[in-house]
Amino acid sequence: MSNTAHTDPKLAQKQAVAKSALAYIEDGMILGVGTGSTVNCLIELLPQVRLKGAVASSQVTEDKLRALGIEIFDLNAVGELDLYIDGADEIDAHGNMIKGGGGALTREKIVAVASKRFVCMVDDSKTVAKLGKFPVAVEVLPQARSYVARELVKLGGEPVYREGFVTDYGNVILDTYDLDITDPAELESTLNNIVGVVCNGIFASQSAHIMLKAGDDGVSTVKFDKTTK
Repeated sequence: MSNTAHTDPKLAQKQAVAKSALAYIEDGMILGVGTGSTVNCLIELLPQVRLKGAVASSQVTEDKLRALGIEIFDLNAVGELDLYIDGADEIDAHGNMIKGGGGALTREKIVAVASKRFVCMVDDSKTVAKLGKFPVAVEVLPQARSYVARELVKLGGEPVYREGFVTDYGNVILDTYDLDITDPAELESTLNNIVGVVCNGIFASQSAHIMLKAGDDGVSTVKFDKTTK
């Protein structure tokens, strides 16, 4: 049986969309690099471009980049980045996203907000009319886990403690189901204002500028109408 017959269709889509993202990377750039399975496909391709280096959104990504000989920069040392590339668990028609399935949401959001452009790579299963089928990851200081969970319930959510997982910053995750995300930016702010919450996985104030979406017919590009930072 041929290798093609063994190919996972979703993996092939992730590889295709990662290849398309290379067009946004300029020579000598310090690139913000996200986390996740689609980003892993991009990382494999990065030796093809001439980067000055990268700012990683997780320790996992940092380790993968270092293994390829790509220099890692501290965001504090480089300031604003020209480009951040990452995936999403869900993305809507306005570029708002749910991220954090891999638990790197806080570091991802920091790199995203410090970048002039955010290119989001997804396969077509990740596009939704309304966010919320995928749970919202809420990163919480360990001491505040029970309190924050009660507050999330008051908001209509069903928080589930992600057992055995600790973020890069030493915190815990509450995966929160059933939140009403009619207004993503408002809910993002509301969640962040709960005492003990470090960050949450709604990316509305740090929404995508460009979506690269892979489907059966190839990769399409969607540019969201927003003021460039």
